Amino acid sequence: MSTSPTRQLFGTDGIRAIAGEAPLDPTTVYSVGLALAHSLRKTTAQPRVLLGRDTRESGPWIAATLAAGLREAGAHVESAGIVTTPAVAFLARTHGFQAGAVISASHNPWADNGIKLFGADGFKLPDAVELAMEQEILHHAAQVEISGPHSFPAVQDNPAFQSDYIQFLLDCVPGLSLSHLKIVADCANGAAAAIAPELFRRLNRDGSAKIDLLHTSPNGHNINAGCGALHPDHVADEVKARGADLGVTFDGDADRCMLAGAQGNIINGDAILLMAARDLKARGMLTGDLVVATTMSNMGLEAALKHSGIRMARAAVGDRYVLEEMQKQNAVLGGEQSGHILFPHLATTGDGLLTALVVLDLVARTGKSLNELTAGLKVFPQVIVNVKVREKKPLDSIPSVVAAIRAAEGELKDSGRAVIRYSGTEALARVMIEAESEEAMRRHAEAIAAAIRAELGA
Repeated sequence: MSTSPTRQLFGTDGIRAIAGEAPLDPTTVYSVGLALAHSLRKTTAQPRVLLGRDTRESGPWIAATLAAGLREAGAHVESAGIVTTPAVAFLARTHGFQAGAVISASHNPWADNGIKLFGADGFKLPDAVELAMEQEILHHAAQVEISGPHSFPAVQDNPAFQSDYIQFLLDCVPGLSLSHLKIVADCANGAAAAIAPELFRRLNRDGSAKIDLLHTSPNGHNINAGCGALHPDHVADEVKARGADLGVTFDGDADRCMLAGAQGNIINGDAILLMAARDLKARGMLTGDLVVATTMSNMGLEAALKHSGIRMARAAVGDRYVLEEMQKQNAVLGGEQSGHILFPHLATTGDGLLTALVVLDLVARTGKSLNELTAGLKVFPQVIVNVKVREKKPLDSIPSVVAAIRAAEGELKDSGRAVIRYSGTEALARVMIEAESEEAMRRHAEAIAAAIRAELGA
């Protein structure tokens, strides 16, 4: 349910914290660079590392500090500047880098930031590698002292990397035409704001599509602020108000995508999985008729997939764990309700812009609306209660929490589910209850949340 207590720095998606504070203080960031370079030098004399960042105010100094540590330990560093997380994964894999590092806190507020690491193969570094690096990072952090966040010169960005990534996206959907479509795209004042304008300009070759781009003016403080995939109701409202055919919305580093239908309805990752699975099955491309989702995916998705002759397996929350399960079962499609969708035949990690293009291609090929493509998806009532915690004590060791969970499971049985877990990136316990009865859903969610709050509340 929680991140292992032996992991002090890396969560399910890299290191994440308030920028400037441990473990994202200048000394620790510099030490991450040292440890990463030393790890890579075990197999390569002078490893090449690519950096990318989102639009947070702290991004430039974190990039400069990380680069200084990498160079001190013998690595060659290049920077793609402001690009999406999946762009760094793609570029590291295709341009001969031994690693890629993304400076981003994804969907978190602007004051947070983080470091995500990818290997030469474009996949996130394995847990074991990150754990081994932790010991060296902590050792260096105790020995090194960096005076402040602006101790090193800024890294030089190479805009050619952005162009290469845009071309890759276009190559994934050859022949896609947005002809006469009305689209609203919310870039969350994040990394997508540096990519989407040129991407959609090139897709709208004949100029007949109407594409309204929202939140493309980042100022370092407005990333994810009331916009983007964390607030999909915003793009949904704009789609309805503008009479658009559909909307797409991304989070701060654009590794996730949510959609909106023409009626202003929100279409999440579960519904995207359903659309993509049906399409791949119809084209004979859905290996084993299998989709991998997570413990948070709605029971309604499982029922709709089953009706279409498709099996659904569940993995732990986190796209790295979805990918692990996909690799075990040779699945070609997987993802999360939050909008991380994995198409391993196209990319090594979740990519919000790629997901949007795959959906747009499906709409263009079939001539169907998003609502038609998601027909038959009956969503069970679901609530998620986030509880701020002061520590991540194993929940199964707290009798009052165990009793509340058992009470929920005993009543819900086959008509609902209870999933309680710690966030891998924040000091939160997440209580998810799904049930046919909305009253029972809310009652049990509050009971479990109250038990956690009483024991561990921050």
